[in-house]
Amino acid sequence: MGRINILDDHIANQIAAGEVVERPSSVVKELVENAVDAGSSTIQIIIEDGGLNLIRVIDDGAGIEASDVEKAFCRHATSKIKSNRDLFQIQTLGFRGEALPSIAAVSKLECITSSSTSGLGSKMVIEGGKIVAHEETRASQGTDIKVSALFYNTPARLKYMKTIQTELSHVTDYVYRMALSHPHIAFILKHNGRLLLQTQGNGDMLQVIAAIYGRQTAKQMYSIEGEDLDYQLTGYASLPECTRANRNGITLMVNGRYIKHFTINKAILEAYHTLLPVHRFPIAVLHLKMDPTLLDVNVHPSKLEVRFSKETSLLKLVTHTLRTALREQVLIPEGHMMKKSRKESPAVIQEKLDLKTTSSISESIAPSLNATTHTDQRDTREQRAIKENDTSTNHTRNRKSDDIAPSIGSSKTPNLRQQHTTPVVKEAVRNFLTELQQNKTEQHATSMEQPSNVQYQDASLSSPSDVDNNTSSFPHLYPIGQMRGTYILAQNEDGLFLIDQHAAHERIHYEYYYQKFGEPEKASQELLVPITLEFTKVQMNVLEDRIPLFEQVGVYLEAFGGNTFRVHACPHWFPKGEEQRIIEEMAEWIIEEKKAIDVAKLREKASTLCSCKASIKANQSLSMKEMNALIERLAQCRVPYTCPHGRPIVVSFSNYELEKMFKRVM
Repeated sequence: MGRINILDDHIANQIAAGEVVERPSSVVKELVENAVDAGSSTIQIIIEDGGLNLIRVIDDGAGIEASDVEKAFCRHATSKIKSNRDLFQIQTLGFRGEALPSIAAVSKLECITSSSTSGLGSKMVIEGGKIVAHEETRASQGTDIKVSALFYNTPARLKYMKTIQTELSHVTDYVYRMALSHPHIAFILKHNGRLLLQTQGNGDMLQVIAAIYGRQTAKQMYSIEGEDLDYQLTGYASLPECTRANRNGITLMVNGRYIKHFTINKAILEAYHTLLPVHRFPIAVLHLKMDPTLLDVNVHPSKLEVRFSKETSLLKLVTHTLRTALREQVLIPEGHMMKKSRKESPAVIQEKLDLKTTSSISESIAPSLNATTHTDQRDTREQRAIKENDTSTNHTRNRKSDDIAPSIGSSKTPNLRQQHTTPVVKEAVRNFLTELQQNKTEQHATSMEQPSNVQYQDASLSSPSDVDNNTSSFPHLYPIGQMRGTYILAQNEDGLFLIDQHAAHERIHYEYYYQKFGEPEKASQELLVPITLEFTKVQMNVLEDRIPLFEQVGVYLEAFGGNTFRVHACPHWFPKGEEQRIIEEMAEWIIEEKKAIDVAKLREKASTLCSCKASIKANQSLSMKEMNALIERLAQCRVPYTCPHGRPIVVSFSNYELEKMFKRVM
């Protein structure tokens, strides 16, 4: 008697279901992908109890022909592949032909579908893989599939399902990704009767981002666009101030298919480089379009993993496109008050004019000259779709504020209330305002002039002079003071800015040292007294193999017997007194790094160490000249918004927000 048996279809379907249907989200994935491939414009997903009790997916796509309904629930049945050549140019989401029979094998399934607008369709009921009913019924064009009692006939698998909330989170996560992948499709997701997601399906990606992550997050996204000979990249990514604690905010799509790809995620993070704090990650929604022949999607049953034929060029495109777009942004975080009421117009100015005397006019008008609303610099990246709801509200509010004072330098005068003024007084006020504005402008310009040849007290703030040309749009700031010896207070016509002096100096030094470490042959000098470093035997063995790495950044060391290394030369511009500590920390990093060490990363690590040691610290008093020098040098940096560790350097408060805090505007 033979030992090899051919399994019947029922058992084979249950085994296949184990590969395709892992949890309720797997069912949602397969059904939604079929709905997308059917050309649907609206897809509704209704679930109960995390999907364990009910999963219902309704679409208005092409539907299934009456003669094909039964075939659709047979194994290896698909309308998306006809020959082996189709495997190399797949442009649909589902193609294996195992989803429907696998789902039907472990649930109670009902399918109502119609391929026409005649009002007639087909209904099929399947329980545990067996057809219970197949009949004609009334149906609109599209497909409506109900999956209930999931895993009712496989209790072992049901036993290992997580809580309802956990299963729901997997379902919502996938539906969110699909909505981001297909903004031209309207997605509706409901759980136990509660609406969790609704998108418009008008093709506006930013509206989908707002529906998922919220309006404030959508306002902090900037657009991405780039291409090369093989790939076209579009999408949105968040500013460095908008981050998450994990990589779940990164969504990658290839030809409309949501994928997971560790290497591309790494390329995205590389673009942000020092702009992100440690263990923080951006939100990114990136769409890749490419020739399907360069892509292998048949790698994993879930089809979340893919292989690219020209991966190296793709990674370069991703990093370069994101980095270029980031450099075009103003990356100064806003004060917390600014995020709550961006671009709101003040409805009431509390100051009132007392027109009894000329002196009272000047005293009452002068304060109100500063009660203005400035346009936020970040509004250039806000999209029109996100602000549509605010427009009507602001329009109504603005009609009630005709008497708002203009900004200094404006050619317009306040609209004074008719009941308090006469034409003669109006003319006098206008003349007074014009003269006052001219005087203030001249005083402001005079006070902001800086001497061209100033010898700064702190030499470290005035050197080096060979910082790379600035490629950012850093605002021109004027220091006005220092807070707790830690933060520089600066201003310009847009508002108040707080600068972390240590972080700013770190960024200046980082870019200086990074440039210097790129020229090691010009850097090193022999030490009169060599530096000795001691390590364990294991560490010694690692370092002996990696001595050439030190030489590439200008540090020359050699074994000196026992557990000791001797450093006989190092860069002359190392921070004085910190040479040994810097080299020790470099060595520790090289020892701990298990993977192959990139010289660029070593250069970056060494630059970060040097910049931290050499920079001014908190609680250190600076003169006005030193503060001005620090700001000027910061403005020359390539990335003047974050320190090498990713912490913000500058935080801004607009004039309007300050006035709102003091109730000067209501």
